[in-house]
Amino acid sequence: MEKMSSVKRSILTAVCLALCVVLPQAFHAIPNAGAIYSPIHIPVLLCGLVCGWPYGLLCGLAGPALSTLLTGMPPAAQLPPMMVECAVYGLAAGIFMRIVRTRSVYADLYISLLSAMLAGRLAAGAAKAAIFAPSSFTLAAWTTGYFVTALPGIVIQLVLLPSLAFALMKARLIPPRYPES
Repeated sequence: MEKMSSVKRSILTAVCLALCVVLPQAFHAIPNAGAIYSPIHIPVLLCGLVCGWPYGLLCGLAGPALSTLLTGMPPAAQLPPMMVECAVYGLAAGIFMRIVRTRSVYADLYISLLSAMLAGRLAAGAAKAAIFAPSSFTLAAWTTGYFVTALPGIVIQLVLLPSLAFALMKARLIPPRYPES
Protein backbone atom coordinates (compact mmCIF):
# COMPACT_ATOMS: atom_id res chain seq x y z
CA MET A 1 0.00 0.00 0.00
CA GLU A 2 1.25 3.45 -0.93
CA LYS A 3 2.02 5.74 2.01
CA MET A 4 1.66 9.48 2.15
CA SER A 5 4.87 11.36 2.95
CA SER A 6 5.16 13.37 6.14
CA VAL A 7 5.68 16.49 4.01
CA LYS A 8 2.37 15.93 2.23
CA ARG A 9 0.63 15.19 5.55
CA SER A 10 2.11 18.39 7.00
CA ILE A 11 0.92 20.45 4.05
CA LEU A 12 -2.60 19.00 4.28
CA THR A 13 -2.59 19.67 8.01
CA ALA A 14 -1.56 23.29 7.38
CA VAL A 15 -4.43 23.65 4.91
CA CYS A 16 -6.82 22.21 7.50
CA LEU A 17 -5.46 24.62 10.13
CA ALA A 18 -6.08 27.53 7.75
CA LEU A 19 -9.61 26.23 7.22
CA CYS A 20 -10.07 26.18 11.01
CA VAL A 21 -9.68 29.96 10.90
CA VAL A 22 -11.40 30.80 7.60
CA LEU A 23 -14.37 28.43 7.58
CA PRO A 24 -15.87 29.57 10.91
CA GLN A 25 -15.59 33.19 9.75
CA ALA A 26 -17.83 32.39 6.79
CA PHE A 27 -20.45 30.90 9.10
CA HIS A 28 -20.36 33.52 11.86
CA ALA A 29 -22.33 35.99 9.78
CA ILE A 30 -25.31 33.81 10.77
CA PRO A 31 -26.42 34.19 14.42
CA ASN A 32 -25.39 31.20 16.59
CA ALA A 33 -23.89 29.50 13.50
CA GLY A 34 -20.87 28.18 15.40
CA ALA A 35 -23.05 26.08 17.70
CA ILE A 36 -25.44 25.06 14.92
CA TYR A 37 -23.06 24.21 12.05
CA SER A 38 -19.82 23.44 13.96
CA PRO A 39 -17.67 24.64 11.03
CA ILE A 40 -14.34 24.18 12.82
CA HIS A 41 -15.05 20.47 13.23
CA ILE A 42 -14.98 19.89 9.46
CA PRO A 43 -11.25 20.53 8.84
CA VAL A 44 -10.25 18.80 12.09
CA LEU A 45 -12.18 15.63 11.25
CA LEU A 46 -10.92 15.73 7.65
CA CYS A 47 -7.34 16.04 8.85
CA GLY A 48 -7.70 13.02 11.13
CA LEU A 49 -9.37 10.97 8.40
CA VAL A 50 -6.83 11.67 5.66
CA CYS A 51 -3.57 12.45 7.50
CA GLY A 52 -3.77 10.17 10.55
CA TRP A 53 -4.10 10.59 14.28
CA PRO A 54 -0.94 12.61 15.10
CA TYR A 55 -1.84 15.25 12.52
CA GLY A 56 -5.52 15.18 13.45
CA LEU A 57 -4.63 15.64 17.11
CA LEU A 58 -2.37 18.58 16.28
CA CYS A 59 -5.05 20.16 14.08
CA GLY A 60 -7.66 19.64 16.82
CA LEU A 61 -5.50 21.37 19.42
CA ALA A 62 -4.02 24.13 17.28
CA GLY A 63 -7.03 24.91 15.06
CA PRO A 64 -9.35 26.36 17.73
CA ALA A 65 -6.43 28.09 19.51
CA LEU A 66 -5.25 29.68 16.28
CA SER A 67 -8.79 30.75 15.42
CA THR A 68 -9.22 32.37 18.85
CA LEU A 69 -5.86 34.10 18.55
CA LEU A 70 -6.53 35.50 15.07
CA THR A 71 -10.28 36.13 15.11
CA GLY A 72 -11.49 35.99 18.71
CA MET A 73 -13.74 33.04 17.83
CA PRO A 74 -14.39 30.85 19.72
CA PRO A 75 -14.35 33.11 22.77
CA ALA A 76 -11.61 32.34 25.31
CA ALA A 77 -14.17 30.91 27.77
CA GLN A 78 -15.29 28.31 25.23
CA LEU A 79 -11.80 27.50 23.98
CA PRO A 80 -10.63 24.82 26.51
CA PRO A 81 -13.59 22.44 26.10
CA MET A 82 -13.56 23.02 22.33
CA MET A 83 -9.87 22.13 22.20
CA VAL A 84 -10.61 18.89 24.08
CA GLU A 85 -13.48 18.09 21.71
CA CYS A 86 -11.53 18.88 18.54
CA ALA A 87 -8.38 17.12 19.74
CA VAL A 88 -10.38 13.95 20.35
CA TYR A 89 -12.08 14.35 16.93
CA GLY A 90 -8.75 14.46 15.12
CA LEU A 91 -7.18 11.74 17.26
CA ALA A 92 -10.14 9.35 17.07
CA ALA A 93 -10.75 9.88 13.33
CA GLY A 94 -7.14 8.96 12.62
CA ILE A 95 -7.11 5.97 14.95
CA PHE A 96 -10.38 4.58 13.62
CA MET A 97 -9.25 5.03 10.01
CA ARG A 98 -6.18 3.00 10.90
CA ILE A 99 -8.03 0.11 12.56
CA VAL A 100 -11.32 -0.08 10.62
CA ARG A 101 -10.90 -2.21 7.49
CA THR A 102 -14.17 -3.29 5.87
CA ARG A 103 -12.82 -3.37 2.29
CA SER A 104 -15.23 -0.52 1.51
CA VAL A 105 -13.83 3.01 1.55
CA TYR A 106 -17.19 4.59 2.34
CA ALA A 107 -17.93 2.14 5.16
CA ASP A 108 -14.48 2.80 6.66
CA LEU A 109 -15.01 6.55 6.40
CA TYR A 110 -18.50 6.51 7.93
CA ILE A 111 -17.59 4.15 10.77
CA SER A 112 -14.49 6.21 11.59
CA LEU A 113 -16.32 9.53 11.28
CA LEU A 114 -19.30 8.52 13.43
CA SER A 115 -17.03 6.98 16.06
CA ALA A 116 -14.84 10.09 16.18
CA MET A 117 -17.85 12.42 16.37
CA LEU A 118 -19.28 10.48 19.30
CA ALA A 119 -15.90 10.22 21.08
CA GLY A 120 -15.30 13.98 20.75
CA ARG A 121 -18.73 14.84 22.09
CA LEU A 122 -18.33 12.43 25.00
CA ALA A 123 -14.88 13.82 25.84
CA ALA A 124 -16.07 17.43 25.67
CA GLY A 125 -19.08 16.66 27.86
CA ALA A 126 -16.92 14.83 30.39
CA ALA A 127 -14.38 17.65 30.42
CA LYS A 128 -17.08 20.28 30.94
CA ALA A 129 -18.77 18.25 33.67
CA ALA A 130 -15.54 17.44 35.53
CA ILE A 131 -13.29 20.44 34.89
CA PHE A 132 -14.66 23.46 33.06
CA ALA A 133 -18.22 23.80 34.43
CA PRO A 134 -18.66 21.11 37.11
CA SER A 135 -21.50 22.72 39.02
CA SER A 136 -23.60 23.97 36.09
CA PHE A 137 -23.19 21.41 33.30
CA THR A 138 -26.01 18.86 33.09
CA LEU A 139 -26.85 15.89 30.92
CA ALA A 140 -29.69 17.91 29.39
CA ALA A 141 -27.28 20.75 28.52
CA TRP A 142 -24.85 18.25 26.96
CA THR A 143 -27.55 16.56 24.90
CA THR A 144 -29.01 19.86 23.75
CA GLY A 145 -25.69 21.53 22.96
CA TYR A 146 -23.83 18.63 21.39
CA PHE A 147 -26.64 16.84 19.58
CA VAL A 148 -29.89 18.83 19.21
CA THR A 149 -28.50 22.29 18.43
CA ALA A 150 -25.61 20.82 16.42
CA LEU A 151 -27.81 18.52 14.30
CA PRO A 152 -27.46 20.60 11.10
CA GLY A 153 -23.66 20.54 11.50
CA ILE A 154 -23.70 16.80 12.15
CA VAL A 155 -25.66 16.23 8.94
CA ILE A 156 -23.29 18.48 6.97
CA GLN A 157 -20.28 16.59 8.33
CA LEU A 158 -21.81 13.20 7.53
CA VAL A 159 -22.62 14.24 3.97
CA LEU A 160 -19.51 16.27 3.18
CA LEU A 161 -16.55 14.56 4.84
CA PRO A 162 -16.72 11.01 3.42
CA SER A 163 -17.36 12.39 -0.06
CA LEU A 164 -14.50 14.87 0.26
CA ALA A 165 -12.06 12.22 1.50
CA PHE A 166 -13.16 9.86 -1.29
CA ALA A 167 -12.74 12.66 -3.86
CA LEU A 168 -9.20 13.34 -2.60
CA MET A 169 -8.41 9.65 -3.12
CA LYS A 170 -9.93 9.60 -6.60
CA ALA A 171 -7.98 12.75 -7.53
CA ARG A 172 -4.82 11.00 -6.25
CA LEU A 173 -4.11 13.83 -3.81
CA ILE A 174 -4.00 11.18 -1.10
CA PRO A 175 -3.22 7.48 -1.58
CA PRO A 176 -6.17 5.18 -2.31
CA ARG A 177 -7.39 3.24 0.71
CA TYR A 178 -7.69 -0.02 -1.19
CA PRO A 179 -5.52 0.15 -4.30
CA GLU A 180 -6.74 -1.93 -7.20
CA SER A 181 -4.35 -4.81 -7.78
